[in-house]
Amino acid sequence: MACGSCGTTENGVPRGCKSNGNCGTGTCGSGSNKLAVFDWLSNMTLPSGQERFNIFEVRFKNGRKHFYKNPDNLPITMGDIVAVEGNPGHDIGTVSLAGELVKVQMKKREVSSDSEDVKKIYRKATQKDIDIWQKARAREEETQRRGREILGRLGLQMKLSDVEFQGDGNKATFYYTADARVDFRQLIRDLASAFSIRVEMKQVGARQEAARLGGVGSCGRELCCSTWLTDFRKVTTSAARYQQLSLNPLKLAGQCGKLKCCLNFELDTYLDALKPFPKQDVVLKTEKGEAVFVKMDIFKNHLWYTYKEERFKWFRLTLEQVLEIIELNKNNEKSATLEEYESDVVIPEKVDFEDAVGQDSLTRFDAPKKSKRNRNNRNKRKKKPVVGANNNQQKPNQKRKPQGNKQSNQQKIKQKGNQSTQKGEVKKNNKPRRNNRNRNNNNNQNGNNSEKK
Repeated sequence: MACGSCGTTENGVPRGCKSNGNCGTGTCGSGSNKLAVFDWLSNMTLPSGQERFNIFEVRFKNGRKHFYKNPDNLPITMGDIVAVEGNPGHDIGTVSLAGELVKVQMKKREVSSDSEDVKKIYRKATQKDIDIWQKARAREEETQRRGREILGRLGLQMKLSDVEFQGDGNKATFYYTADARVDFRQLIRDLASAFSIRVEMKQVGARQEAARLGGVGSCGRELCCSTWLTDFRKVTTSAARYQQLSLNPLKLAGQCGKLKCCLNFELDTYLDALKPFPKQDVVLKTEKGEAVFVKMDIFKNHLWYTYKEERFKWFRLTLEQVLEIIELNKNNEKSATLEEYESDVVIPEKVDFEDAVGQDSLTRFDAPKKSKRNRNNRNKRKKKPVVGANNNQQKPNQKRKPQGNKQSNQQKIKQKGNQSTQKGEVKKNNKPRRNNRNRNNNNNQNGNNSEKK
């Protein structure tokens, strides 16, 4: 859940804590709480006679953490804002961990309690300290912009990625990235004279820069290095080869321009699955000829091979069949052809979408909808009777009559039409013609009446 500093101002402008993708207050649950340790020993009392561990973990901007002593035994708890020893002056940070778990974190980072890196906690921050700290944080964006202008003027081959002010506002740390060694002595003089502060330059790598700035990856989620990942292991292209990925640098590179850290996440699983597979340079000797490897499906245990002389067709084999062929080749025996082995492979049918719970098809919106208006107009045209035409459609309850009379009537109509066209006269019959069926019925009735007379 977001804290109050993530709201908006009166003008609707996002306020934020200006931590470059990380929460500066430590209440949002992301960013600055990267690798935040839950103090599960906070509700447990220490054994009798044992003193509480007097070193605290303090968090600064972008999740930067250090350990500080409490020589004056101040009543400090997690979440307190404290003034700590700086170089020179003092800095302001938030206590992120206290108690016995600090020993575990110091052991993990290989920091001893007697080290010079463990400095002192001066006091709890007063309101005056917090106001000076917030004013210094507000200057960071403008300082970074002007610092980049000075870099462009000097023409140095380096990139200024972030600026962090000390809590007292007397010192600023400039984080930069560079591919080669850079002489920035003149840059330090210009920055110190422009901002009237003490300047410290610190070089970071491309991965550390992406972790500080934050961003969204191609997976649609926030970058791992800016949320939870801190130890950056070496990533090589062999990790992509083991996972049968295409060696496309545009797809394998992350926001930092280096190979994605997530390539190492599933690498151990793929290495375990690849143990029973033969090497890809193994050539299979069959009765038809030698076959070479093309590709594989690791989790389905399928491999594709092709003949050296006929590379246009690939043959799917199972892992057991390939191992059987290799075992025969070791005994100087040639196996059967790949066509025979492929015929024995059972390919499971792909299960499409099933309407198991009354759901519709997933592709129901892909086909364009037909207009109901055109359909209705088409039906009306079919149902509309044609004026002047013979109504010869058969009704369901009436018997069908021979078509002799019908053909003779049609011949008469054609003859009348030809005569009218020859004379150049066009006649329109506004009155509907009488039905042939009624005419025949009338003739039959007249004949019967004459016979009765």
